[in-house]
Amino acid sequence: MPALVTQFKLFCMASLASLALMSAPAYADGLLVEADLIDNGGTAIGTVQVEQGHKGVLINLKAKDLPPGYHGMHFHSVGDCSDLAAFKSAGGHVNPFDQPHGFRNPNGPHEGNLPNLVVAADGTVDVELYSDMVALDSGAAKLLDADGTALIIHTDKDDHYSQPIGGSGGRIACAVLPAP
Repeated sequence: MPALVTQFKLFCMASLASLALMSAPAYADGLLVEADLIDNGGTAIGTVQVEQGHKGVLINLKAKDLPPGYHGMHFHSVGDCSDLAAFKSAGGHVNPFDQPHGFRNPNGPHEGNLPNLVVAADGTVDVELYSDMVALDSGAAKLLDADGTALIIHTDKDDHYSQPIGGSGGRIACAVLPAP
């Protein structure tokens, strides 16, 4: 009789485990990249995680030591933050279809556009946002292409209209999303 009870317990545990797996949320394909966010001195001031979703990417950004207020933030076409003084090595915005900049532009936006980043008075930010205009590993606006992509934070607020960068000003932080 004890063997029958043990078998029954194992069956119940296996059934519960199966139910738990079936009720787990279904994610796209689990593709996730994480990168350090650096300032113009090359110091790591935070992290950026980009996860592939079903129709875009989920971006998680945590940082400190940034100037308080609104800052333009964009995906740039080259995964290179080696030019610490200005991060110009990251190239222009991801824009495979040569569209105008800006969510407010009637002919925009282009794929590199992201909402403004709002930094708290103490210089910290912890935000999650979504972009349905890019993907990590497929399509024309693929972020993990041959030369990677950079996430850039600018000095000023993006007006979401002016060309070519919404009046966002200089580049003050950079994270490399690496090439495969």
